[in-house]
Amino acid sequence: MQWCIPVFLDEEIVHQYYNGYCNNILWPLFHYLGLPQEDRLATTRSFQSQFAAYKKANQMFADVVNMHYEEGDVVWCHDYHLMYLPECLKNHNNNMKVGWFLHTPFPSSEIHRTLPSRSELLRSVLAADLVGFHTYDYARHFVSACTRILGIEGTPEGVEDQGRLTRVAAFPIGIDSLRFQNALLVPQVQEHIKELKERFSGRKVMLGVDRLDMIKGIPQKILAFEKFLEENPNWRDKVVLLQIAVPTRTDVPEYQKLTSQVHEIVGRINGRFGSLTAVPIHHLDRSLDFHALCALYAVTDVALVTSLRDGMNLVSYEFVACQEAKKGVLILSEFAGAAQSLGAGAILVNPWNITEVAASIAQALNMSAEEREKRHQHNFHHVTKHTAQEWAEMFVSELNDTVVEAQLRTSKEPPELPQNDAVERYLLSGNRLLILGFNSTLTEPVDTSGNRSDQIREKNPNLHPELKEHLTALCNDKKTTIVVLSGSKSEVLDKNFAEYDMWLAAENGMFLRHTKGDWMTTMPEHLNMEWVDSLKHVFEYFTERTPRSEFEIRTTSLVWNYKYADVEFGRLQARDMLQHLWTGPISNASVDVVQGSRSVEVRPVGVTKGAAIDRILGEIVHNTSMTTPIDYVLCVGHFLGKDEDVYTFFEPELPSDVNMAKCKPIDAPKLPTEKKAPSKLPAAKSGPKSSQTKTPKPSPAPDKRTGNNHSGGSSRRASPEKVKEKEKMAWSVLDLKGDNYFSCAVGRKRTSARYLLGSSDDVVSFLSRLAKGT
Repeated sequence: MQWCIPVFLDEEIVHQYYNGYCNNILWPLFHYLGLPQEDRLATTRSFQSQFAAYKKANQMFADVVNMHYEEGDVVWCHDYHLMYLPECLKNHNNNMKVGWFLHTPFPSSEIHRTLPSRSELLRSVLAADLVGFHTYDYARHFVSACTRILGIEGTPEGVEDQGRLTRVAAFPIGIDSLRFQNALLVPQVQEHIKELKERFSGRKVMLGVDRLDMIKGIPQKILAFEKFLEENPNWRDKVVLLQIAVPTRTDVPEYQKLTSQVHEIVGRINGRFGSLTAVPIHHLDRSLDFHALCALYAVTDVALVTSLRDGMNLVSYEFVACQEAKKGVLILSEFAGAAQSLGAGAILVNPWNITEVAASIAQALNMSAEEREKRHQHNFHHVTKHTAQEWAEMFVSELNDTVVEAQLRTSKEPPELPQNDAVERYLLSGNRLLILGFNSTLTEPVDTSGNRSDQIREKNPNLHPELKEHLTALCNDKKTTIVVLSGSKSEVLDKNFAEYDMWLAAENGMFLRHTKGDWMTTMPEHLNMEWVDSLKHVFEYFTERTPRSEFEIRTTSLVWNYKYADVEFGRLQARDMLQHLWTGPISNASVDVVQGSRSVEVRPVGVTKGAAIDRILGEIVHNTSMTTPIDYVLCVGHFLGKDEDVYTFFEPELPSDVNMAKCKPIDAPKLPTEKKAPSKLPAAKSGPKSSQTKTPKPSPAPDKRTGNNHSGGSSRRASPEKVKEKEKMAWSVLDLKGDNYFSCAVGRKRTSARYLLGSSDDVVSFLSRLAKGT
């Protein structure tokens, strides 16, 4: 059953939403006309009130949809008028199948980023499951805008944000070609065709059918025709241009000015090249009924479409559908979306190049019958095959497939942290170990709206201000041991946690101290760091040549970060850096190359958080003389894939060989030049589930080569014998059952952790519950 359901908008909302935000802001911007100039503060307030009305109108559409929605329905949102609608619908029912299609061009990111509400609209559209455009160019611009403005990752399939993929694809629209073909057989149309042929007998007919709009290029078309007549006097009484200009927005001054301009040009040309009996241009400021339009298409020899920017322009399709007998020539602007589909059979022109368009008119009028036949057949096949019906069916089919694929991906994602269960088991346990990451886990969120990342603030992360009271309460609990495990330098951890009673593990656990003690190193003996000096020059080279990138020298690693650089340029530079590294400085070095989403880190083989945790535990047990078995472990962090072995380290559910075989998530696409690094040495793991108390495992063998140990100056280093003794002590106090282990990734859905938390705010909320329980 099909029916139309009205959405009632009051007059003020219509004025602000439709005439204001849609037609005064979004439409010009999407057609590259730019935003209206603000000459006073009242204009700015007007823009804000228009956007508020836009969101309100979209919410009213959503309310009506929600009222009539039934399980399994597909909701298809259309055009720039409803960009906010997908988010409204998903907020009400996240399982709703939602698609959004844009019928206009989507501008490049450099144009779209001028829109004040750019980020909000992009995120609203990304709430849809499938986003469709007429052409690949528009889809590419949308993905680029999401990448550059929102800072989220574009993929070949669409846009991925926090593990959720919004599919982005091109779906060129068509027409009901059979309707036009059948119309030509109607007696009324046949009679009209006969009249037109008699009227223009002995003259070639050129046709333009457009809305009287700034983007349709009507003045450029008429000026090109004037130049053609000027350069080809023999054609002056043999060709006529019929221009149908359908009036729109007649109350807008810009449109009134355009109308006057077109009338002036037409009058001048007719006065220059016309006679008492005939004029070269017939200009009509009105629309034609369907049958009259079909007859006009049928007698046309050359159709002229000179759009300056057009989403698709289906006039070209309609012309082709009516040309089975005449086989006329289509001159088509390369800035119309239809040029992507009909470009092979049409003559493509740049409408701004008047000389080129005039030459194309001459080419079309003088074209041989054989060439006209070939060009027409190519376009006719496309128009009759790719119809509006096929377009709609394809979009809905892709939307259904996309939803199914998303459900399959989601089924493989860990669930959200069961906070009630985690708190309850925490309170019932006798000795708890909390391992917490720092960056993006305990840090205050940085406002990156519009992707204007604050490089200075993000470079110097601070502890979340709402966490201090709860962290103090947890640290004061004698049954709880807290370890902050981070890749950051020791100075960063000292700055943020010196006042708390806890353990700090810096540089992926290679340095450790209690906040009341001194830093000590947990690095394996004779860790080889000879490669550092040769790599520093490479990192410096790429930092100097990549604006807003930076590199950091740590004791056990080098990190190059291009998070704030241009996304595409940074990715290219990263690819070049990896190629340079693998073919030169580290080709024979015992190192791991760790790729973050926008970073490259080089560290010795075996330097991971999971590999260091046994040594950290050994030091903690030894220094605190811990004897009560640890029966509760919470491990929370936003770790790189290489460091997620810390999650599987404590898994009591699986045998150690299965734990080590678990797949690690990928932080960034593997680049084609990357060489596989030597596998790292495994950290000790638990035994089978039947053995609830873990047994000691030997520590990784140190690198036999000697070199600078970069032990951090005054940091204490224990002898290998002492290290092994402390590790045995650590394993002797672990008595961890599966129900009492909670590993949780923050803001990363592709993870080997058991559970998920969305952000550092969620971490604060959960830790506050633990603190109150304590």
